[in-house]
Amino acid sequence: MAYEFEVPLARQVDVAFRQMEGELKGMTAGTIVLQVRNDTVGKFGIRHLPVDLAERRTTGDAKPDGLTDELIVELRSAAVEAMRRKTSWTHGEVTYDFGIKHGKLYLSVTVESNYNMANVLFHVNNKKFGKRDRSGEQ
Repeated sequence: MAYEFEVPLARQVDVAFRQMEGELKGMTAGTIVLQVRNDTVGKFGIRHLPVDLAERRTTGDAKPDGLTDELIVELRSAAVEAMRRKTSWTHGEVTYDFGIKHGKLYLSVTVESNYNMANVLFHVNNKKFGKRDRSGEQ
């Protein structure tokens, strides 16, 4: 589907991360999930991982350092850069697993491609058989 204006996927990722900034502040670990369809970010959100609970048991009640404004900028920049490197991909899910250890950001990005077989068969049948498959059914 073509729109009058198309926003690049990397820009959409940037916007999604900016929307989540308030929730990200202070987190020590988690997974950010973006669902992409037709080169457009649909749903996005955060899965919280309460890793700091184990740290609190060993250090007392002191809250370990979480994401600061600077680390959030670093996280967002890395997420956008990962999307700029992805080409010929329009459907799937992107997960950003992150953790803070000793004030340093650790990030892993996973990109999952999703395809719909019904769409593939529909296009193949239309091209080869003129809206009919080999059995003559419509």
